[in-house]
Amino acid sequence: MHLLLVEDDERLGRVLKRLLEEDRHVVDVATDGQSGLDFAESEGIEIVILDVGLPDISGLEVARRLRKRGTQAAILMLTARDTVNDRVTGLDAGADDYLVKPFAFEELSARIRALARRTEPGPRRADPRLEVGPIALDEAGRRVTVDGRPIDLSPREFSLLECLLRHPGQTLTRDQLLDQAWPYSAAVTPNAVDAYVHYLRTKLGTAGSRVETIRGVGYRLSDA
Repeated sequence: MHLLLVEDDERLGRVLKRLLEEDRHVVDVATDGQSGLDFAESEGIEIVILDVGLPDISGLEVARRLRKRGTQAAILMLTARDTVNDRVTGLDAGADDYLVKPFAFEELSARIRALARRTEPGPRRADPRLEVGPIALDEAGRRVTVDGRPIDLSPREFSLLECLLRHPGQTLTRDQLLDQAWPYSAAVTPNAVDAYVHYLRTKLGTAGSRVETIRGVGYRLSDA
């Protein structure tokens, strides 16, 4: 599924994005209501996970505007408010489901699956194949090829490459790569990123030179 997460708590947003991507979703993140409205216009958004307590426009108002625009994406509202009136207000604003904070990720994941089952097919899903130059990654099949030749990567190398392929030409810090490519509970340091970049470059062969070191910052996958 192609998800839009609108959450102003940046740390929570990073964690949810990583966990949702591990569930094989494509995830865009916005940290305020206006950005959420802008992101929601992107082609292929199927479910919007929307926090009620946003700093500029409330999640309730975002939901109303999305429905007024004719947005067909399902809306899952996140909120700390748990009264019947709060839930009714959220549903009346256009939400399809309502999840109270704090919540277990497993419940969020289950509610997304339930929304996917009962929602009419929307715009075409994002292509699960990521490509930059000779490097191609098939998310669904968990396969990587270079010039059509299969490359055997460990799960962590695969996640690291997937992260780089999702942001071609963009410099990512070591901390960003840790957030997106390592389990949240893993006890690792930024030095682990350097080691796995070395392993990845070696396995990619000549295409490994596309993973560029940005001294003092992190890494970038060249799309030139």
